Amino acid sequence: MAKSNSDKKVTMLKLTPTPTHDCKKAILSIHDAMYVLGGKWKIRIIAGLLYGPKRYSDLLRDVCGISGKVLSRELKEMEMNRLVKRSVKTDKPITVIYELTDYGASTKEIIGVLADWGERHREIILQEPLVISHDEVPIVQ
Repeated sequence: MAKSNSDKKVTMLKLTPTPTHDCKKAILSIHDAMYVLGGKWKIRIIAGLLYGPKRYSDLLRDVCGISGKVLSRELKEMEMNRLVKRSVKTDKPITVIYELTDYGASTKEIIGVLADWGERHREIILQEPLVISHDEVPIVQ
């Protein structure tokens, strides 16, 4: 049985000294990923769809702060990049369902790691306020 993209192991980027070519290749790969996943909303939409297929109105409710126009645009882009599948159910009432493709679901580990990091970051920031001494900052005249 063939493995789906979501079954593949995530290769962690090793930040050790490497030839310039390897560094450029890694940066280009990150650029490509950010091109598809970047922006304010895509990762949030994917995170919502990781919990299962949703109607448009469910996504609009779950992704706090997104407007209907922006959600429509983002979903179209995600569909073009094969991250999301749109299905029209012809039952009464007609509903449109969005779900992640196998390719879109392959982002699960990435988003999980990002969510864990975000949670730790919030804890660190809320632990102790950062005090910046302006006496240590040189003033350029």
